[in-house]
Amino acid sequence: MKQTIAFLFLSALLAACAPKEQYFEDSGTVFHTLYHIKYQAPALLTGQIDAELQAFNLSLNPFNVNSVIAKINRNEDVEADDYFTTVFNRAMYISEMSGGMFDITCAPMINLWGFGTAKTDSVTPQMIDSIKQFVGYRKVRLEGKRLIKDDPRIQLNCSAIAKGYACDVVASLLERNGVENYMVEIGGEIVANGVNNQGNPWRIGIRKPEDLALNAPAQTEKIISLNEKRGMATSGDYLNYYLKDGKKYAHTINPKTGYPAEQNILSATVLAADCMTADGFATAFNALGLEEACRLADTLPELDYFFIGIDETGQYVVKSSKGMEKYTGEK
Repeated sequence: MKQTIAFLFLSALLAACAPKEQYFEDSGTVFHTLYHIKYQAPALLTGQIDAELQAFNLSLNPFNVNSVIAKINRNEDVEADDYFTTVFNRAMYISEMSGGMFDITCAPMINLWGFGTAKTDSVTPQMIDSIKQFVGYRKVRLEGKRLIKDDPRIQLNCSAIAKGYACDVVASLLERNGVENYMVEIGGEIVANGVNNQGNPWRIGIRKPEDLALNAPAQTEKIISLNEKRGMATSGDYLNYYLKDGKKYAHTINPKTGYPAEQNILSATVLAADCMTADGFATAFNALGLEEACRLADTLPELDYFFIGIDETGQYVVKSSKGMEKYTGEK
């Protein structure tokens, strides 16, 4: 009995003295945007992460002429891989739930306004009316591994959901390697699990939109503590826009009008079980506007949200879900 106790004590002592796995950081570019990954592991996983992201890039990057999505846009005979199929199916779900305000067939509109693979110097109502004829998520479908289009002019752009899915893909790779503590950030979209190198939940700031719009020093509106595995995405027109002839053109396109969305929502942050879902819905909410976004989000218990907007009196307002309290520490 004494030997057993001594053995157990020695084992516990050795375990306590064993060096803890260190935290590593990887960074680079994918999808024409930066990524940063922090994780606790016995060794660097840079090679595996890079290979996974390159495979992802070869599927869903519309700027890569050899990607699956680029070939689909050119009407080439190509099979949809697992990356494309996963994103397509989730995109169709979000399109349906948002009444078509999220739509991956908007690529020609995105290009027309200068946020995609091409740009037109002057946009006319006639151009928009022409494009609207072949934009609509119900005009595409997957049959087996082939994408079927109702019109060959249809083109896809999954950028509003693909970065979130890329975070999920890397998170899955880390978990397959036994990693429990990590944060994956790609182009501002995030998946986090476990704790940081200080043993605390991962803390992520939501910026005040007006500070960025005025080129003032960025200030934080809210700190989110991710104390469980969560995907987090923020969509805001202050993040991606251009000025022409004194007018601001934002990157979120209203699929129904063909014009950049002009809504009273400045920033939409969404938390979900996966970042792909958070990413897609953040874009949809940004296009819907503050009131409609709140109405829809409140019917989706799997989501938590934090919206920043302008009310009917022109005042700065914040709307958030009840479930967001566990991540902000407020009640």
